[in-house]
Amino acid sequence: MIGQSNTVVSTHTLFEVTDQPLSVDDLVEVVLTEGDGAVVTFVGTVRDNTNGRKVVALEYEAYAEMAEAEMHRIGVEVIEKWKLHGIAMRHRTGKLSIGEISVVIATSAPHREAAFEACSEALDLLKARVPVWKKEYFEDGEVWVGQGAG
Repeated sequence: MIGQSNTVVSTHTLFEVTDQPLSVDDLVEVVLTEGDGAVVTFVGTVRDNTNGRKVVALEYEAYAEMAEAEMHRIGVEVIEKWKLHGIAMRHRTGKLSIGEISVVIATSAPHREAAFEACSEALDLLKARVPVWKKEYFEDGEVWVGQGAG
């Protein structure tokens, strides 16, 4: 969803939940402008362990409409605070294997410090506020983990 809600953030924004594989390059293309000196990306992947337990897969569920609306609110906050040219956030849903990308965030700004700080802050806010839940599949069982975990 590009530039959702009544607040026009930028034409260089995207906030989406999808069941399709994620591409870092796609988000960089969305946020990059001619005035940027930096584009910073965060790529979250499915790791093979949690607290000493062997993970075999993760499954993500989201209330997509609400999640995208909250991502947009986060985008507005982060753009205003760090004077970004662009921000994009895309989160994957469905069952993912070890090594697959679960979330990508990209920020663009005239200078690297703002792009780095904004990307980190956007990730923290996404994990705290966006309604996405995950189920961890272990060799010996499975467990749902609430919003803001992992």
